[in-house]
Amino acid sequence: MAFAYKRILRYFFRGLLFVVPIALTVYVILLFIQFLDGILPIPVPGLGILIMLAFITFVGYLAGMFITRPLFEEFERWVFKIPLVNILYTSIKDLMSAFVGDKKKFNTPVIVKLSENVSRLGFITQDNLTVLQEEDLVAIYFPHSYNFSGNLFLVPRENVRILKNVKSADVMKFIVSGGVSHLGQD
Repeated sequence: MAFAYKRILRYFFRGLLFVVPIALTVYVILLFIQFLDGILPIPVPGLGILIMLAFITFVGYLAGMFITRPLFEEFERWVFKIPLVNILYTSIKDLMSAFVGDKKKFNTPVIVKLSENVSRLGFITQDNLTVLQEEDLVAIYFPHSYNFSGNLFLVPRENVRILKNVKSADVMKFIVSGGVSHLGQD
């Protein structure tokens, strides 16, 4: 009887390891889609997202055109003059461009020696800090595990070692998962 009980329990936990990640992933994606679809109050499900995607693509097309590019640059100059909006706008724009822009930032994974026995994984975000008069320092972003936040540290260049044999996405997944995700190699 105890043997059957343990076997059933083991099957249950194995099934849990399979079902919960899939169910939570689908649930989060559905919540995100519902949120995006709810931004535009259109009674047809999914139409709000399609309109939003088309609008964003159209704005991207206009922003890249030779004729309309000066209008977008003028708009940004105007936004830069508003004190609080300037900080918010530039922070969000820099963060977005770190992931999808021409100046992607989280593409150089590193391991940083914090002490004799402790190192931490992160990403170089600025390699040149001469504007701060700190030629020997680099800016490293350390994402938090199980959270979409992190800390930025300025560390001595000699404590930083670039990881060349792993993908940035794998390192980010490894950090965010608290080190339980598999760290693949190229």
